[in-house]
Amino acid sequence: MTVPAPRVRRRPSMVGRLLPLLLIAALLAPVGLLLTQTWRQTGDDRDLAARERLGVQYLRALAPVTGALVDAQSAAVGGRPVSREALTRAVEEAAAVDGRIGAELRSQERWAGLRAKLEALRDRVPTDPESAYTAYGEVSDLLLALHRKVRESSGLVRDPGADSFFLQDSAGQELPEAVVSAGRLADLGTLAARRPADQRTRSLLELTGLRVAALTPATDLVDNLRAAVDSSESTDLGANVLTPLDTYQRSVEALAASSAPAAGTLDPARLAAARLDAHTAALQLQPVILGELDALLVERIDGLDRDRWVTIGAGAAAVLLLGWLAALLTAAARRARRRAAMPAPPAESRDSTPPGDPWQPPVGAGRPGDARPLQPVGATHNPESAQWGPFDAAR
Repeated sequence: MTVPAPRVRRRPSMVGRLLPLLLIAALLAPVGLLLTQTWRQTGDDRDLAARERLGVQYLRALAPVTGALVDAQSAAVGGRPVSREALTRAVEEAAAVDGRIGAELRSQERWAGLRAKLEALRDRVPTDPESAYTAYGEVSDLLLALHRKVRESSGLVRDPGADSFFLQDSAGQELPEAVVSAGRLADLGTLAARRPADQRTRSLLELTGLRVAALTPATDLVDNLRAAVDSSESTDLGANVLTPLDTYQRSVEALAASSAPAAGTLDPARLAAARLDAHTAALQLQPVILGELDALLVERIDGLDRDRWVTIGAGAAAVLLLGWLAALLTAAARRARRRAAMPAPPAESRDSTPPGDPWQPPVGAGRPGDARPLQPVGATHNPESAQWGPFDAAR
């Protein structure tokens, strides 16, 4: 009888021992990369929205400066005393805002130059209306350039939302340009009425150009705000914006009618009154636009914060699951190593009956009276007969 040779347990190789760690690393790498990219993207979007809010604050501070500058220009051109209090107060408030956030928006240099020009105009004694019109026009151009700088440095011009993009374009570009151009149009109408007759043709050409410059941004402003309301998911935007927008649109229509020359002449008083109505409507509309824009940015930041918390939760869950899987694989590898380290049992012990098995009788055991091997027939072993055997022989 051939006894099979015992199988030798093989120890796991290095690849087998490192396989659980390789599997965990293969799962952890793409998950970590995805979570890192999501975290960075939401962080960049949140930083952009927070920076845009700084731009909204700066534009809100520039709005009173724009209104006070246009009013001061109209007073200087019309020969009326210029109210320095309104312009001084607006400049001081804007200077405080620039001192707080101007470094981050990189607007301090431009604001310093503009403020010097504004203070020079404030101290200027109105003498010649033509020179005052030119001087105020130069400062107004610097003010509009500062509006563009704030929009660019704050990221408002790169806003990803359709509704918020239309709002920032309306409040930061179209509305200031419309207010400044309407003021120039009314002031030029006042100057044209005082000019000699030989300059009438030149004045009408200038008025036509300024009329286009004033009505084009005003029309674009109305279109932008209606597009913002149509593309927005906010239910409050339309209710808050449409009413002051309708008022402003009616004032712009009146300005267009009063600035159209009839028989080659204009009514300066009518044009000035239309300009004042448009200016008042713009002052009521601009804070509404900026307030709605800021509310949209706050809502966006809150949504990005929720996304970042979801990213954190997903990362924590992935780490826990991968840790649990690593523990299972590590425990399985340890059991495999322990089994490999145990000595293999001999072949005889595998073939024989285990000692002490209660279900198997001992070797050579049997029932009483059974024939045993190599024993004559009939010679059965009986303990009782073996005990009384000598007495039976004596009888």
